[in-house]
Amino acid sequence: MPKITFITPDGEKNEVEVESGYSVMEAAINNNIDGIVAECGGACACATCHSYIDEAWIAKMPEMDDMEDSMLDAAYDRRDNSRLTCQLEMKDEWDGLVVHVAENEY
Repeated sequence: MPKITFITPDGEKNEVEVESGYSVMEAAINNNIDGIVAECGGACACATCHSYIDEAWIAKMPEMDDMEDSMLDAAYDRRDNSRLTCQLEMKDEWDGLVVHVAENEY
């Protein structure tokens, strides 16, 4: 199974395994990663799963659609590598993905 390393705002690193086909947000929720709130349950309607994709991985991510782009406008501290983790479906080739959790509990 592919692995994701989540790095929380306080610097804590958590490496978790996730089955392909699950979203990055589901991997975080299923493994109790602090900072991924996911109030809407993955419907791309709240931006509380906002995270920063590590620069080494950003080019490997799919293009974001207009709905995700619009929702990220409501996110705190949006950056060029901001993504909603509910919109990223895990793939085997993403093994080793590094995700920096944003400040979502404000």
